[in-house]
Amino acid sequence: VNSFIFLANDGFYNGVLFHRTIPNFMIQGGGFDPSMQENANRDCIENEADNGLQNRTGTLAMARTADPHSATSQFFINLSDNDFLNHRSKTDQGWGYAVFGRVTDGMDVVNKIKNCETASAGGHQNVPVHEVIIESATVTQES
Repeated sequence: VNSFIFLANDGFYNGVLFHRTIPNFMIQGGGFDPSMQENANRDCIENEADNGLQNRTGTLAMARTADPHSATSQFFINLSDNDFLNHRSKTDQGWGYAVFGRVTDGMDVVNKIKNCETASAGGHQNVPVHEVIIESATVTQES
């Protein structure tokens, strides 16, 4: 959470793409500029998927590689209940993906993004054909 808040408040997410969208699974962003060049990342953060939160529709989770503790700036929004991404154990196969927030307003926009036409681009699959840019990111807290 702290890493995402820092990056959002620092303007890191302003102008980056949602670069991967898979209907009924997730949309992913936070790592590439409109030319599909990867943005400079901060250090990897420890996986906190054992926080009790689950990958449910509308939740935000940190994207990572096969290394459970490799998350940096990329995140995804779950488009369905993705139980197979939940924490099961502190093993490479069981860590899961750390949920750290949820969409509180704008799921209609998320649903439009999930239906974008996609293709391969820059060595990546499921990239929206028409750029989907995060104009700005702000962090709010519910009371």
